[in-house]
Amino acid sequence: MPDSPPVLVWFRNDLRLTDNPALHAAVETGQPVICLYILETPEDGLRPLGGASKWWLDKSLRALARDIADRGGRLILRRGRSATVIDNVIAETGAGTALWNRRYDLGGRTVDGQIKSALQDRGVEVQSFNGSLLTEPWTLAPASAPYYRVFSPYWKAVRATYAPPAPLLAPKRLDGIALDSDDLEDWKLHPSRPDWSTGFDALWTPGEAGAAERLNAFLSGPVNAYHAERDLPAKTEATSGLSPHLRWGEIGPAQVWRSVAAGMEAGTIVEKPGWKFLSEVGWREFSYVLLFHNPELAETNYNSDFRHMPWRENEADLAAWQRGETGFPLVDAGMRQLWQTGWMHNRVRMVVASFLTKHLLIPWQRGEDWFWDTLVDADPASNAASWQWVAGSGADAAPYFRVFNPISQGEKFDPDGDYVRRWCPQLAGLSNKHIHAPWQADDLLQLPADYPDPIVDHMTGRQRALDAYDTLKERRANA
Repeated sequence: MPDSPPVLVWFRNDLRLTDNPALHAAVETGQPVICLYILETPEDGLRPLGGASKWWLDKSLRALARDIADRGGRLILRRGRSATVIDNVIAETGAGTALWNRRYDLGGRTVDGQIKSALQDRGVEVQSFNGSLLTEPWTLAPASAPYYRVFSPYWKAVRATYAPPAPLLAPKRLDGIALDSDDLEDWKLHPSRPDWSTGFDALWTPGEAGAAERLNAFLSGPVNAYHAERDLPAKTEATSGLSPHLRWGEIGPAQVWRSVAAGMEAGTIVEKPGWKFLSEVGWREFSYVLLFHNPELAETNYNSDFRHMPWRENEADLAAWQRGETGFPLVDAGMRQLWQTGWMHNRVRMVVASFLTKHLLIPWQRGEDWFWDTLVDADPASNAASWQWVAGSGADAAPYFRVFNPISQGEKFDPDGDYVRRWCPQLAGLSNKHIHAPWQADDLLQLPADYPDPIVDHMTGRQRALDAYDTLKERRANA
């Protein structure tokens, strides 16, 4: 064991060296630093990672390991119950301090609390930090409630009070000690049976360098059209693509805030689109407020009245939606983009979620679970909060009577059909007039034989949803 007891840094959803408070505190001690990542078993209430998330994690850990090695250190990989792994590492090294950045889901908080208590009882110093959010979920609250339940006043409060902390530079050296480490290949994090991740490499560069490159490319110009083009899915550069990097902590929201604020101050970023972009970072923050105060957000209706909702369980309709074979081109294009890239444009996410929960009346939890498995940015807070928003069951939810029309949404936000033609190439020959409603084509012989008929009539599905919500209101009134 070294003369100076090492400091253990437990990486989780903070896979970066820059602006990493836990790592910075460890380096500041001047003692050797053990960089540890644990592939936690799904015991202890932890939600198992989805397939696309595991693909991203594999690549991100490789990038982090290279960055640490470049500074003379080593990323130690272990799997198992986190408490057991940490106990073993401390026994092997004599580490006297354990540091990590906080997480906010119930399972993670419970595990962290138990480990912290056990270590402190044994004389090990434990500190945790905010490495993931602008403001932690307990920081801001209105006078009349323990937390904000509506986004607009929450965001107003953030804008009025938030000041980013000073940036923390990546360490120049990371001198650790030799420890046994798992081989990442043995973790087998790629999806299998089938491996749908084969196209991900062409689109994504996981890791801290990839995150910085994404941010810089977006802020160098595209951000100034963000307010005008963010809802156009065919505009591939109109959004930042930072969501998976934020989800895995390869970049922190404070870094994004500083960069945008600096650009607005320098005049290279126009304030209207700059603040609009930051408000989307704010929605992620708001989602964590909801998750922290409602730990079952991914499973249980935020609005308990929705326990009376007459949902349908229809496996055939669910499978058609998952495969992108609903017969509605914008919905199908989105679901195929998701399968092929691990990501979907946000406007289209709202449309496909509305289609599942309203046109098909399938419970939002089935959609949330599918996104959890197939999104590289599957975030425990944003995924659940956004699904509940669309379904109408969440905080600050979309009105129950808002049923996105997949035809008019396509005509408005994909007017030339470029997005649909990219992801549903069998429809490429249709005119712009009919690209979003192929069954209305003047010559039905133009329709490709391999594209399905709509699985539900739009007006019929819309009315069924409204009738279901009326039933919900009646049950609520008589409860």
